Amino acid sequence: MTGRVQLALNVDDLDESISFYRKLFGTEPAKVRPGYANFAIADPPLKLILMENRGQGGSLNHLGVEVPGTDAVEAEQARLAEAGLASVDERDTTCCYARQDKFWVQGAPNGERWEIYAVLEDSATFWGQEGSRSWAAAEVALESSQAAEAALESSQAAEAPLESSQAGPAQITQCCGG
Repeated sequence: MTGRVQLALNVDDLDESISFYRKLFGTEPAKVRPGYANFAIADPPLKLILMENRGQGGSLNHLGVEVPGTDAVEAEQARLAEAGLASVDERDTTCCYARQDKFWVQGAPNGERWEIYAVLEDSATFWGQEGSRSWAAAEVALESSQAAEAALESSQAAEAPLESSQAGPAQITQCCGG
């Protein structure tokens, strides 16, 4: 896989966090918007996302891998499906102030949330044109998808082992990476 790892952190105070990470990595943020900032760090290759969520500072929001384009997103999704990992598909979605093609990997052993994504273009809004989506709603939708997947896996386990063709995309909207 070619790309860079993404680390999305919840922070209590965005301005204070920007100041700290600017010093730590010796670079300016690539994007700053209300409640959101990202750093595109060259060395080490890292996309650091800061999401202002007061009271949750210092906790992990999610992880990801930014890839060069939609072809790479599709190639990684196919590779992971062959390995038996299901995914939650999102194409042409807007979140984190960017239009993206991406998917969320299902089944991380400790509940981590991993996305594989490509940024298509910058966006003036966090959640799209109407800005109607919320992070809480996206998490509920992803958790519902994971619960449905777990129920399906349980019923399939009683019948037969999970076939790689059964590990495919579902539709949902969640965030990040912009």
